[in-house]
Amino acid sequence: MNSAHHASHLHAHKRGDAQHLHYRETHQTGILLTALLLTFTFAGIEAFAGFWANSLALISDAGHMVTDAASLGLALLAQIIARRPPSIKNSFGFGRAESLAAFINGLAMLALVIWIGAEALTRFNTPHEVQGQTVTIVAIIGLCINLVVAWVLSKDKKSVNTKAALVHVMGDLLGSVAALIAGVVIQYTGWMQIDPILSLFVCFLVLRSTIEVLRESYHFLMEGVPHHIDYVQVGHDLREIDGVLAVHDLHVWEMSPGHPALIGHVEIRDLQDWPITLEKINKMLREKHEIDHVTLQPEMPS
Repeated sequence: MNSAHHASHLHAHKRGDAQHLHYRETHQTGILLTALLLTFTFAGIEAFAGFWANSLALISDAGHMVTDAASLGLALLAQIIARRPPSIKNSFGFGRAESLAAFINGLAMLALVIWIGAEALTRFNTPHEVQGQTVTIVAIIGLCINLVVAWVLSKDKKSVNTKAALVHVMGDLLGSVAALIAGVVIQYTGWMQIDPILSLFVCFLVLRSTIEVLRESYHFLMEGVPHHIDYVQVGHDLREIDGVLAVHDLHVWEMSPGHPALIGHVEIRDLQDWPITLEKINKMLREKHEIDHVTLQPEMPS
């Protein structure tokens, strides 16, 4: 019997264990693939047009789309990895690959926002000639593409990684709107400063969403207590179970997005009553705190 066969038995869930798996059985990878192809194709077109028209607003929107293409590629790769079952070296599976990709995407967007902001500031002192009509036409096409991509990504509401990719696309959507306004203003008034002004505005909006993605993915990667769970209340509710005297060394975290887990030590009056007590604990944690994966060690009072 080989080691992989041994591992499959060790990872098995039997009666009374948690019901969820340590990997994703299904993922809507087609959603990310469609969004990736649309975004990557237009990113090249918009980048060329941006440099041709000398528009920072258009270049910034193209930069957003290039970053989106990379983020969507990472998201697609992460979803494929997350589908792999637990292995000998990764007993919890690969569910965290999604949050890791989301964190990398957030860092990439943060770097891009800083670059665009610095470039916009320099253009206030030295305005560049911008071809307004070209910017307007390309911005309209980009706006339509971003609306289609955002609609495609919105179909997957469960994946934190897809949500992170959607944040990028929403930034592109705002970038296309800003580029459109800049093109129209420049085309009819010749006021070149509108280009860096709207670029800074988009950077500010995207920065807020990026920080939120970084905060959420960082919290998950650092095994923080899930936001919907009150750690102190969980400890209190455990102590309220008949037969439980005390609780210590308690830890609550998410093994994979949407699947919280709990481990800890429980002091009880009589070890013979532990099966009944454990059944009460599991029922309470499932119904009140939506915690299904529970591992507790019973102990007699010190």
